[in-house]
Amino acid sequence: MNSTLPSLAAHETRADHASAIVHIHALSKTYRVHERPAGLGASLVSLVRRTFKEVRAVSDVTFDIQPGEIVGFLGPNGAGKTTTLKMLAGLLHPTSGDATVMGFSPWRRETDYLRSISLVMGNRNQLNWDIPAMDSFLVNQVIYQIPKREFRETLDELVELLDLGDLLTKPVRGLSLGERMKCELAAALLHRPKVLFLDEPTLGVDVTMQGRIRRFVGDYNRRTGATVLLTSHYMADVTALCKRVVVIHRGRLLYDGDLEALADRIMPFKVIRLDVQEQAAAERLALYGEAVEVTGLKASLRVPRADTPAIVGRILAEVPVLDLTVEDPPIEDVIDLLFNATDSDGSAQS
Repeated sequence: MNSTLPSLAAHETRADHASAIVHIHALSKTYRVHERPAGLGASLVSLVRRTFKEVRAVSDVTFDIQPGEIVGFLGPNGAGKTTTLKMLAGLLHPTSGDATVMGFSPWRRETDYLRSISLVMGNRNQLNWDIPAMDSFLVNQVIYQIPKREFRETLDELVELLDLGDLLTKPVRGLSLGERMKCELAAALLHRPKVLFLDEPTLGVDVTMQGRIRRFVGDYNRRTGATVLLTSHYMADVTALCKRVVVIHRGRLLYDGDLEALADRIMPFKVIRLDVQEQAAAERLALYGEAVEVTGLKASLRVPRADTPAIVGRILAEVPVLDLTVEDPPIEDVIDLLFNATDSDGSAQS
């Protein structure tokens, strides 16, 4: 275990939950899963004697989200992110614990609650594949009882923000994945939800479309003040939209706080990238820090964050440098280190 890794099991204290729009306390979800060995004999035995095991998908998760926040909800596959979102959307009942969203208990699925939230899942469709997206939008207008004038104003705004153009009149099955995801977002926002749960909204779409969807989510948040809880495996989504992240692993909360502060605490170093004038100079750079990479006249050094200004000054004074940049470690590396450290001993302790 990296000795510099701080204890993250106790998450940072957030603002008082009385003002929170999303409040989660000790939320847990356990599944009872049937299991049996492979083979015909085991199949026959399971007909009369079934064995089960309990799988803890979410375990005692607690955090609050304030109105208007965009919070990144991070974790590896199977960490419990989607299960948590489904409980908050009212699709699943928790095994224990409690949650409120805008004062509502999600799993009661009250009409006023359902009209105030939306859940978008990148691997699920709500649009009918055989008809144009516009027809599905009209169905949503009826379901949510949106007045005609409000529906038209909202639709026009979404068409502009998402650049939907002539996509509305094409059958959904004829749209590309990126085009479909834009229409899915529009369908989910026609009733102007106050809380938006986004589960991998850029899953599988190309880099250009990822950027457009990210910009849209940011614009929508600024225009409407909607609260957003976002899961994504694309760290560019998180770094572009979220100042705060909640990190979950094996169903348990590991970290709740500022994204940049997480990097400072887990990886308290900077990366210096250099182009030098001569090979001998490149080989000498290891004297100034940990050489991450040296290729020809290019090199990367890892140096303690607090010592970076002094080390940069020494390098510029003593080494023939053509170019020099100082960078923070990629956030992907920060998250990987946190998960790997947790996997090594089952906790987030140093």
